[in-house]
Amino acid sequence: MPSTKVLISVKTYPSLSEKYDELVCTAGFREDGTWIRIFPVPFRKLKYESQYEKWRWIELNLVRNTKDFRPESFRPENIEKDIKILEKVDSKHWDMRRKIVLKNVSKNLEELISKAKDKTDRTSLAIVKPTEIIDFFWEKCDRDWPKKKVDAIIANQSQGSLFDIEETKAIFNVVQKIPYKFSYRFRTEDGKERNIMIEDWELGALYWNCLKAAKGDEEIACQKVRERYFDWMYKKRDLYFFMGTTLAHHAKGRNPFIIIGTFYPPKVDQLSLF
Repeated sequence: MPSTKVLISVKTYPSLSEKYDELVCTAGFREDGTWIRIFPVPFRKLKYESQYEKWRWIELNLVRNTKDFRPESFRPENIEKDIKILEKVDSKHWDMRRKIVLKNVSKNLEELISKAKDKTDRTSLAIVKPTEIIDFFWEKCDRDWPKKKVDAIIANQSQGSLFDIEETKAIFNVVQKIPYKFSYRFRTEDGKERNIMIEDWELGALYWNCLKAAKGDEEIACQKVRERYFDWMYKKRDLYFFMGTTLAHHAKGRNPFIIIGTFYPPKVDQLSLF
């Protein structure tokens, strides 16, 4: 397959893997506006100059991930050697972002779930426009990663893992686990009220920054995250959800989708249209 240009719009918070040490699910848009998932990616083990940011075009060789039946799923052929970091579509160019991102917006989550379950379709990535966002909330979860996974990663450091990148192998540290699950409560055109978790690297980084500013007060940190994701993104911006399925739950779960990122351009001034 020839090299593919992708505008990165999604980077999930790192998760641990006994096989790969740590993984990040990244996804974005091809030049024609169609979705593509790039997985697995040992993001924090890449050289610094290869660690791409959101809203950056990248170019790399991708092949179908034959271990993943979801049609949007591809894996890097050799991410360390092939990746090219290209221009960024920064926040000064929301119109350009809109043209790429908003070509195919889902407004009915029930219909989207049906497409995911349809074996002739199996849609697993989408941008969703909620009709109403009711709340943004958090719940406590495990504070630490499973010991089995941590022990496996420690063992990999001396033995060499499948992603054996010399520059980072010796100094790689396990990412800190967020001790809370953050979720939106919302409705789409189907009228159903749903609580769906958000797994976004941007949110995780915000939590840790807020916790530091709050001098370790977790309640204040969570409130600050809510201010950003509800009071600002929803009330003051035009909020959309990037939604994706997990491989383990795509065929089994009643609703296999989680929120993997947000898209929040400025609200369009209706008066400017006339």
